[in-house]
Amino acid sequence: MTVTAIVGANWGDEGKGKVTDMMAAASSYVVRYQGGSNAGHTIINPFGKFALRMLPSGVFYSNVVNVIGPGVAVDIEVLLHELESLTVRGVPAPQLRISERAQIVLPVHRLLDELEENRLGGRSFGSTKRGIAPFYSDKYAKLGIQISGLFNKAYLRERLENLLESKNILLRHLYGQSTIQVEEWLAKLSEQAEAIAPYLCDTTALLHNAYRNGEGILLEGQLGALRDPDHGIYPFTTSSSTLAGYASVGAGLPPYSIEKIVAVTKAYSSCVGAGPFVVEMEDSKGDELRSRGGDAGEYGAVTGRPRRVGWFDAVATRYGCRIQGATSVALTNLDVLGYLDEIPVCVGYEIGGEVVDEFPYQDKLSLAKPVYKQFPGWKCDISQITKLEGLPEAARDYIDYIESELGVGITTVSVGPNREQVILRQSQVHRG
Repeated sequence: MTVTAIVGANWGDEGKGKVTDMMAAASSYVVRYQGGSNAGHTIINPFGKFALRMLPSGVFYSNVVNVIGPGVAVDIEVLLHELESLTVRGVPAPQLRISERAQIVLPVHRLLDELEENRLGGRSFGSTKRGIAPFYSDKYAKLGIQISGLFNKAYLRERLENLLESKNILLRHLYGQSTIQVEEWLAKLSEQAEAIAPYLCDTTALLHNAYRNGEGILLEGQLGALRDPDHGIYPFTTSSSTLAGYASVGAGLPPYSIEKIVAVTKAYSSCVGAGPFVVEMEDSKGDELRSRGGDAGEYGAVTGRPRRVGWFDAVATRYGCRIQGATSVALTNLDVLGYLDEIPVCVGYEIGGEVVDEFPYQDKLSLAKPVYKQFPGWKCDISQITKLEGLPEAARDYIDYIESELGVGITTVSVGPNREQVILRQSQVHRG
């Protein structure tokens, strides 16, 4: 068995949850290594439909150990609610392990996130207001609180006082809000610490042992390559690295342990949040694609916001696969396009009268206009097809073209939201 990272090639919302859920059946561990409750992974299985925000996507398999690594922004309130919701809906209690080194999202992080987005108004970055940017800001300013610190009350009080000293100045003088006293949080945090105590362990040692024993490990990324703060559409990014290159850090594994990187992308484009989105359709065609997309329309798993939609963007996706270091691609939502006579694919960007096929930096990206190539549609329902040869020729040609544009083999094709609606494919691209 190997260590495999499952990551997004685009803006997020690519279908990583389904791919992880599918691959978890043959794995021993599923690991969340970054991000927090700001983005959800939608999974449909025999238990029902779920939008997981904190829990890894392997929680529906009793044989899988689900790990929340040290790189994750742990919102304990959301985590406990998700665990409870699984029990209520008849899902057996999952095997869950949480890193003692992971840091916690505090109520003030969520509050500051919301206040700042409201202050910015039309200049906002499309935050989900789950406290992620303030959390990571505190983490790297050395103001954060690790989970292990919840069990030492004197230490916890000191850390909270240090953190609130600057936060209260912001609340009072920038946002006109009441200040926060340490006592308001201590009892609640102690309750939360007691609730998660059974799940805590040294997850780094756990995963190193699993790796040495050759057990299968899936590393589950959140959001997508274009939301990475270093390589994405900054400043319209998230606050943690969304790349497979960070997975070893956030999970606590050696960098050489990751042998496979599966980049997930939709057969068209979707995006939640602000920022440049070259292929966006804001007309009736976009409305129709949005209503037909996903499993019940294209709406954010956490926010419920309508996703911005467009045709497949080969320029952005090729770039996303490159910076992810993808060894293979999972193409999702191919069935959605079955209503179209013709299917456009963005093959270049026109910028200042010149057509480019490399993803540009921010200033040029805001000026880009999509250049499309048209492909014939297949005009039929493919959601029940289980083998590649069963697909219409036009659908196979569409897959082949996207693969040739990306330069990475498409080995998995999803034709519906359910776990079993997947076609495995032999890639035509040979690495090396």
